Amino acid sequence: MIGRRRNQRVNDASGTRRRLRLASPRVFLQRHAQVALDSLGRLWRSPLPSLMTAAVIGIALALPSGMYLLLDNLQRLGSNRDNQVSLSVYLKDGVPAQQAQQLAGRIGDWPESADVRLITPEQGLAEFGARTGLADVLGELEENPLPAVLVVVPGPAHTTPRAADALRAKLAALPEVEQAQLDLEWVQRLAAMIEIARRGILVIGGLLALAVVLVIGNTIRLEIQNRRPEIVVTKLIGATNAFVRRPFLYAGFWYGLCGGLLAWLVVQAGFWLLHEPVARLAGLYQSDFSLFTRPLASAGVLLSCGALLGLLGSWLALGRHLNAIEPG
Repeated sequence: MIGRRRNQRVNDASGTRRRLRLASPRVFLQRHAQVALDSLGRLWRSPLPSLMTAAVIGIALALPSGMYLLLDNLQRLGSNRDNQVSLSVYLKDGVPAQQAQQLAGRIGDWPESADVRLITPEQGLAEFGARTGLADVLGELEENPLPAVLVVVPGPAHTTPRAADALRAKLAALPEVEQAQLDLEWVQRLAAMIEIARRGILVIGGLLALAVVLVIGNTIRLEIQNRRPEIVVTKLIGATNAFVRRPFLYAGFWYGLCGGLLAWLVVQAGFWLLHEPVARLAGLYQSDFSLFTRPLASAGVLLSCGALLGLLGSWLALGRHLNAIEPG
């Protein structure tokens, strides 16, 4: 009797798989849409537990994404013109002022340079005297010992240590140039700090992504246990594991998607709260710097990551717990 029942279930399952293979794509999509809406309805009918799970996922996704956007803003602030590294190009003594002005114009047309400023020997001596308080003493000099200097600011795409050093070598090769100096250590330190922060965010993001997978996996495990009688009955009438697995996969998908949406809202709200004080602080330094969040790009990334992590967590939970449920 038991063997006959098992054979009947196998035949029914084979028939179900055969009918699914013969079904049209439209029917296939309709069944998936029905299961997806049914899974969303189950979450809607238990709003508090679903919201708590989605909130945990949202916070876990919002932390690394918010830190990454803050780092991106910091990097943009560091590459601002007022804070960029500059190259001091010292011209030879015999270069006349008109030739120095022409050289500054030529360098300003280079794609590597964002700005070029000429400091004549007279301007350099006056500035040095004003800063040191030795203007009267310097005025007694018979000859100005300072050369003409070009202050070159690299473009945004040439602020990395390698690109800035390449620009310095190109300037030093000019026949009118005596020496070209670059504060390369400052650039290297800034790049090293940003890289350390970026890798730290990646590590934190990986750990929080693992936490999201575990949270969703545990939630799906509890749902499997709560629906165990339903799963047993469904398998008794010939349902395949793929058919039984489908609503739980969609449940994990919805958990992750809602968590990604909450993460995006948290990040946008946090940057909105910071926007006014940051703009006020920038105004005190006569800067037009403001925070940016890339709302469309961040929304796509967070929603996609949340949905993928939800599917992964539910898949892992199903592979471990669903196969253990078999009708006796």
